[in-house]
Amino acid sequence: MTRYLNLALCTAVAALVALGLVMLASTSAWVKGAEEPYYFFVRQSWMAVAGVVGAFFLATLNPDHLRKIWPWLLLAGCLLLALCYVPGVAADINGERRWIHFPVVNRFQPSEVAKALTMIGLAGWFARWQTEIPTFWKGFVVPGILLGVPFALILFETDMGTAVGLGAAGFAVLFTAGVRLIYLIPTVLAGATGFYLLVRANENRWSRIEAWLNLEDPYHQMHKGLQQWRALLAFGNGGTKGQGLGNGFEKFGHMPYAHTDFIFPNIGEELGLYGTLATVLCYVVIAVAGIGIALNASNVFNRCLAIGLTAVIVVPAMINIAVTTAVLPNTGLPLPFVSYGGTNLVFTLASVGLLCGIHRRSRLDRRPDSGLTARKTYEVRL
Repeated sequence: MTRYLNLALCTAVAALVALGLVMLASTSAWVKGAEEPYYFFVRQSWMAVAGVVGAFFLATLNPDHLRKIWPWLLLAGCLLLALCYVPGVAADINGERRWIHFPVVNRFQPSEVAKALTMIGLAGWFARWQTEIPTFWKGFVVPGILLGVPFALILFETDMGTAVGLGAAGFAVLFTAGVRLIYLIPTVLAGATGFYLLVRANENRWSRIEAWLNLEDPYHQMHKGLQQWRALLAFGNGGTKGQGLGNGFEKFGHMPYAHTDFIFPNIGEELGLYGTLATVLCYVVIAVAGIGIALNASNVFNRCLAIGLTAVIVVPAMINIAVTTAVLPNTGLPLPFVSYGGTNLVFTLASVGLLCGIHRRSRLDRRPDSGLTARKTYEVRL
C-alpha cells in the first residue's frame, strides 16, 4: 500500500485545489472593492498553475541538495521575515505586518515560505547531529533556537495563528527526531502560559476571546464575534445537502472575508454537511499519506522533513476548521489549498512537491535483498 501514498496525497490535494477554485468563483464575485467580478478566481488560477509547476520541479529534486544548504535556507527565511519590520518594505494591513512589497507578485507573505524553510533547517540539524539528539544542548537548546527565531519573528508581526501553527509543526519534528520529553513538556507548558499572558495583555486579541465565549450575546454578534456567528448561521443554512452551488446567502457581504479565512462555512452552506466532511476527509488523507511517507523515508533528514511539511499543511487546516466552527477563537488563518491567497497556495503546493520527492527517493533507495545478502554467516574471531 505504501507505493500509493503519492497517489493518495496528490489526489487529495487536487480535489482541494479544485474545490477552492470553484468556491472562489462562487464567493469572490461579491467581494466589495474587487476590480472585476472574477479577479480573485483568475489570480488564484494562475497561482495554482505556478504552484503545480514548482511542485513538479521539487518532486524531482534530491532532498540531499537541501540538506547540504539548510543553514543558508533557514537564514534566508529569517531575513525575509525581518523585512516585515522594515519601513517602506513592509505592508501594514489591519494593524498587522505580515506582508512585504515584492516585485512581480506585488504583495508577498514571508511566513509562508519561512515555515517550510524552518522545517528544512530542523531536519538538517538533526541529520547532522543524530548521536547528540538525547543531549540537552545539541538535542534541545540549539534546535529550539533554530525554531524560536522564526517563531518570534512571526509572532511579533501579530500573526499569532501562523506562529502557533509553526510551533506545533516544530514540536512534531522535535518529537519525531527523539528529543526527550523531559525537555519538551515543560517548554510547551511555559510557552502556553506565556502565550496566554501575551494575549491577555493585548486588548484586541482578548476581546476576540471574550466574543468567542459569548457568541449568543447580540453585542458580540455585531462586533468581534460577527464572523464566527455568521459562519454558524451558514452551516445551519446548509444543513445536510446544502443550498446548492452558488446559492449561498452569507457571501453577499454578511460574513467578512468569505473568500479567504472563512471560505469553509460557505462550503457548508452551499454543499452541506457532505461537502464539509469530504473536505475534512481530504486533509485526513494528506495527514495519513504524509506520516506514511515519513515512516518509509530512507534517512533522518527525509523523515523529519516529511513530518514537518505534513504538519505545516495539516495544522493550519485544523485551526481554520476549528475557528470557523467556533471551537477556537478567531485567528485569521487561511484554509490550505482552498482559501484565496497566492503565497499560501504556491508554497503549500511546493511542500507537497517535496513530500512526493521524499517518497520517490525512499522507493529508489530501497534495494531488494539478494540471496547472498539475506544469508547469515558466522565466523570465529581470535
